[in-house]
Amino acid sequence: MHIIYLFTTFPKASETFLQREVEAMMTRGHQLTVYSLFGGGGEFQGLRVKKFSMWKLLQLIWVIPWVAFSRWDVFGIIWRGLWTRKAPSWLNFWENMLGAGFAGIFLPAIRRDNPDLIHAAWGGAPATAAWMLHRLAGYKFSAAAHAYDIYEHGGDWWLDEKLAEAEFIHTSTEMGRKTLIERGIDAALIHVVRRGMVEFPACRELREDRSTIHLVCIARLVPKKGFDHQMKIYAVLREAGVLFETRIVGEGPERARIEQDIAAKDLGGIVTLLGELSQPEVVSQLAWADGLLHTGIVVSSGDRDGLPNVIPEAMIAGVVVFTSPHAATTEAIENGTSGWVLPVEAPSRWVEAITSLQGETNPLEEIRLAARNWAEKNYNGVQNAQKLSELFEAAVQR
Repeated sequence: MHIIYLFTTFPKASETFLQREVEAMMTRGHQLTVYSLFGGGGEFQGLRVKKFSMWKLLQLIWVIPWVAFSRWDVFGIIWRGLWTRKAPSWLNFWENMLGAGFAGIFLPAIRRDNPDLIHAAWGGAPATAAWMLHRLAGYKFSAAAHAYDIYEHGGDWWLDEKLAEAEFIHTSTEMGRKTLIERGIDAALIHVVRRGMVEFPACRELREDRSTIHLVCIARLVPKKGFDHQMKIYAVLREAGVLFETRIVGEGPERARIEQDIAAKDLGGIVTLLGELSQPEVVSQLAWADGLLHTGIVVSSGDRDGLPNVIPEAMIAGVVVFTSPHAATTEAIENGTSGWVLPVEAPSRWVEAITSLQGETNPLEEIRLAARNWAEKNYNGVQNAQKLSELFEAAVQR
């Protein structure tokens, strides 16, 4: 079976879950052709990643009139939409235009590739491209819809139209599935297939000496991660006389503001920004940590996390998770049973929960065991990849 995978950027360091997905489909013998519409490119696991050159958009000077003349049934949909609805943001507008431009320019190349199915790894530009190729040439397509596609500024501009014509829709959380159904998308099309790890390492032992608590946060440095709340938690921890060290792994536009907050709250030497690390280095940080903090929030644009992959990865590693109740984190963490779910507006409650890491071993072991059991059942990369592969096969056979 030949599948064309469409990405916005591939490979991307912060999207290891998509790299695992591609690798898993290759392992199952599917022939893949990968296009990256914006960034990335090069090779991945011996597979060439075809990067879309922005210079090719100049071809739209004659491609747009040709499509408008020869396929008004397709072009007219977009034209009417341009005049009857407002894009949720300029970024999303250009994402959709990029996807439409890619489809118009690469249609001859896609015909040469002759895929059995086109899969859009995101609901933005990739899904627009897949939908347009379906409309222009009848190719079957499927699409993934992640939290950004569903919630940022109320969701992608053309999300409902695109997903309604997909063979199936892949989302990784029950939260996402529920929201898509509320938008009017056929529930039968939507499948929750979580991500996962192929190999489950042994759960490490608790450190005997936890008088100084080791905390880690692994996240992009962006507003929806709630770092202003997280810095308040660390400040209250320090004021309470709790000994701790925190390592923050990740990079992003909020770095300068976080550095200022660390200095203002006198957290230098306690909270350290490590920047972006490779996956093996991330694993080593989880091996160092006693607890993982996730202080995600819903930002003014509506954007939020789904279930960050680092949460089940921490659960597998035996790291106790402390998370906010926003988004889909509560699908994995049950407060007091498999971790802690705490309001970011109440730092004192976080302090109380975090200091339990210095307490008796048995309650911590029960939490770690419950977390590991959930991850083994729900975050098994082999089983979940098989589910996705079966969806691909069923779509092609229909």
